[in-house]
Order: sequence, then structure tokens, then C-alpha cells
Amino acid sequence: MRVGLFGGSFNPIHFGHLRSAEEDRETLSLDLVYFIPAASPPHKTEGDLAPADHRLAMVRLATKGNRHFMASDVEVRRTGRSYTIETVKYFLATLRQPATLYLLMGADQFSELETWKDYEEMVSLCNIAVHTRLTENETEDTKLSLAALARFGYSPTDNHYVHSSGHTLSFVETTLLPISATAIRRKIQRGQSINYLAPSDVVDYVQRHALY
Repeated sequence: MRVGLFGGSFNPIHFGHLRSAEEDRETLSLDLVYFIPAASPPHKTEGDLAPADHRLAMVRLATKGNRHFMASDVEVRRTGRSYTIETVKYFLATLRQPATLYLLMGADQFSELETWKDYEEMVSLCNIAVHTRLTENETEDTKLSLAALARFGYSPTDNHYVHSSGHTLSFVETTLLPISATAIRRKIQRGQSINYLAPSDVVDYVQRHALY
């Protein structure tokens, strides 16, 4: 079984998240993608962060129509900061074997990977897939400048990179949807519509619970 782990604050989840995950799933032939809301993201302030139970509920609403998508409460249930290394270890220990694990992330997250807790161990435990949104003016060199890959222990081969542990790093080009959770929250604060930026069930949930 091939499984993707897609973590984030999902504050709120929107069509950009969902489309990236779908294209990752298709490109990597994933059987399942787990969306994992972070209860307490280490790299984000909690000022604009909706309560974790609300963000988890929105993820469940957004993913319910796709049999390949699952919502996971593993980080919501865990106390303290939501460190990805702990989540990776949890899935490695609990998934039915044999399982091939892919950690899915955006280019902005990958560019900060060296600041993550125990990142050197993490890249040795699972494959990593970075969804990028390349314009026609961007090149392969632009992708690679996101981090010094050699410091992570990766070597280039064909159209991806291989870690000394045997795990891979891949860049998946995904459709550019210029939607962000920050922009959605700003629209809400200005009293503007967020219809068609997120699934209708998520929009209804935000309005019903007066989030943001």
C-alpha cells in the first residue's frame, strides 16, 4: 500500500489543498492520502488559528467525497507541539505492512525543512514529495534552489532524488490555484464571500460557527 501524509494547519482547508493532494495521489499512485491538521504548528503563531477540533471537522467535511482521502486526528489528540517526525513514526508503527510512506508538502514547507525537529532522521524514514506550482518561466534550477539537497543526503537520479537510506525526494508539478487560507480569512474579516474558494460544506461550517 502506498500512503501519503499531508499535514498542515488547514486554517481553513480549501480547494488549493485538495487539488494538490489529488495530483500528488495521481502522480505517485497513492492508495490513500491522510490529511493531518496540526493541533499546535511549531512554525505558526496561534493568533488566527481556529481551534483544532474545528479545523479537523472542516477537513473531514472537505475529504468525505473522495474514497482515497482520509482525515486523521493523530496530531489533534497528541498533546504539545505537532512535530511531523512524531507523526511519521506513528504511521510507520500503525499502518498495515508492507506500506510505502510519502510525506507530502508544499515548496514553502520544503524550503524550511532544515528548521523542523529531527529533520535528518525524518528524511531517512520516509519518501518526500513536494508539490510545486511552476509557471512557464520557472525552471528546474528554481525548484532545486528551495534547499541545499546535498545537506539532506540526497543524490540526483533520473527525475527524482535518492536519499542514502533509499527513500526518495520527488517534485510534483501541480495546477496553480491562487487560493490561500490567509486570503480566505481576510475576506471573512472584511465580510466578503468565500464561496468557491473552499468546498460548500466548509464554507457553511465557517459561517455556522462564526470562525475567523
